[in-house]
Amino acid sequence: MSATDPIAALPPLREAIKELGLSARKSLGQNFLLDLNITRRIARAAGPLEGEAVLEIGPGPGGLTRALLLEGAAKVVAIERDERFRPVLEQIESHSQGRFSTRFQDALATDYPALAAETGVTRVAANLPYNIGTPLIVHWLTAGPWLPWFAKLTVMLQREVAERLVAAPGAGDYGRLAVLAQYRARPRILFTLPPSVFVPPPKVASALVEIVPQPQAPDAVPIAFLERVTAAAFGQRRKMLRSSLASLGADTAALLRDAGIDPAQRAEQLSIADFVSLARQLASQKVRM
Repeated sequence: MSATDPIAALPPLREAIKELGLSARKSLGQNFLLDLNITRRIARAAGPLEGEAVLEIGPGPGGLTRALLLEGAAKVVAIERDERFRPVLEQIESHSQGRFSTRFQDALATDYPALAAETGVTRVAANLPYNIGTPLIVHWLTAGPWLPWFAKLTVMLQREVAERLVAAPGAGDYGRLAVLAQYRARPRILFTLPPSVFVPPPKVASALVEIVPQPQAPDAVPIAFLERVTAAAFGQRRKMLRSSLASLGADTAALLRDAGIDPAQRAEQLSIADFVSLARQLASQKVRM
């Protein structure tokens, strides 16, 4: 977009925040990004945005919102729980020429397929509040049917969460989140940001992650069984699988034998394919979910 875009005529974000007396709330996991150079970098990473409808979670005072509009998004729909930001977001809306709107509701309670059907949003670009980042990612990745309502997620997370998403078997941060993410999607870390670029600075670094859903075979294992297997295995990750999987209520010996997995192995040693095999065998035993 050009410098004549009405969004570019908005007062500097720091002035708007100061005028309204806004501050980040730790209880809501808020950390603001006010530097337009950084927010536009995030928006470009989510792009190309021309003609795209984008969903933003937790816009706060609208730093990334402005960037998404300036980078050419045809529509931005934001979900914000904190009513304190209504005036500053309404100011952006008034300058957006009908391209921006906000829904003041809980992101964790939102019906995303319905929202996508109503608004046409197909991408998520967000600086996710720290306290809901992981639950949202898990919710989006475990929803059915697959392929999902979104074409791509481009989200800012705590770096440790980002590293768990992309972790490989054998790594210390390889766990349930990596298995679920890599079974259904292709996650990758685009870049990291230091605490100093946020207001207030968090205690940890952050990372921008791209998650692109991948098609699955028609006979793919139901995600509920994969969730259950990974929860059991990583819930007691120091134990051998013969012990950690006992909580499944299945014939553990037969489960491991039929999946072709050594019962003396531990969860972090298994590949994504191994967990899928275990989930498939669990489903075949008709264990109650």
